[in-house]
Amino acid sequence: MKTAIITGIYGQDGAYLTKHLLEKGYKVIGAERRSASGSPWRLDYLNVTKEVTFEDFELLESSTIMKMLEKHRPDEFYNLAAQSFVQSSFEAPVYTGNSTGLGVARILEALRQISSDTRFYQASSSEMFGKVMEIPQKETTPFYPRSPYAVAKLYSHWMTINYREAYDQFCCSGILFNHESPLRGIEFVTKKITSTMVKIKMKKEDTLEVGNIDAKRDWGFAGDYVDAMHLMLNQKKPDDYVICTGETHTVKEFIDKTAQALEFDLVWDGEGEKTVGVDRKTNKKIVKINKKFYRPTEVDILLGDCSKAKENLDWKPKCSFDSLIEMMVDADLKFLS
Repeated sequence: MKTAIITGIYGQDGAYLTKHLLEKGYKVIGAERRSASGSPWRLDYLNVTKEVTFEDFELLESSTIMKMLEKHRPDEFYNLAAQSFVQSSFEAPVYTGNSTGLGVARILEALRQISSDTRFYQASSSEMFGKVMEIPQKETTPFYPRSPYAVAKLYSHWMTINYREAYDQFCCSGILFNHESPLRGIEFVTKKITSTMVKIKMKKEDTLEVGNIDAKRDWGFAGDYVDAMHLMLNQKKPDDYVICTGETHTVKEFIDKTAQALEFDLVWDGEGEKTVGVDRKTNKKIVKINKKFYRPTEVDILLGDCSKAKENLDWKPKCSFDSLIEMMVDADLKFLS
């Protein structure tokens, strides 16, 4: 039986990865922040909580990382922990750098000293491409981060490469483009859209307020993407991979598809910040633009090229954009009814 440690196990990706590894016969160790205010509701949702062994862990404290490694000597280590909300990184840039960036350096150094044979996965992000230098973005595309979160992720990405090259450790980074699911946190725009639109349908709320509806993203299903994480750590050689769908859609399109799934007759009126979404069935304004949700520096378009993953990992996304939204809407309808 292989042993895997997962940090960020309470998150969306952590839950899906836990289920994936358990189905493959792994023993899963959940790295749990003692001070965390979250709950294992996502693990409960997937019915896997009782199969996980939890250990105290803190990205800001090296001693907890070292104790966990000394105790378990894992075959694989998946680092999914981070301050992962882009908007919050502008409000807490130092904390984001310490946890999302330096936290990875602490893990890598602890692995080098204690468990150098452990295979390490780092959750890198398409946000590192930021002000994109080419379309689509692939592993060789230059980075241009546009938020403290993306800058911290870029630091951890290059530290992962450095430890691979300097110490011959098996370290991989998955440059994952946006990936969503029913387990997505409400602070992310996709979940905000589906859950709020469901509440409007149920007459529990009146309007959805969003920021830049013209931003374009490459959205996939988190359940597909954790499969790629596992495949990366089970190759002969470590490497970095872009994981994406190869399609891009605007936030406005995401809203349109959600409205369609809920049988709204949504039409758009106005321009720029005065744009509103109107349900023609009721003539009510159900979508509004709010400037407070704009980022100080925007990422206009993200579109990935996962040809390398298709060729080397034999991986490709299974869930379509439309199916993803339908899945999220159905889950919110059940949860909120």
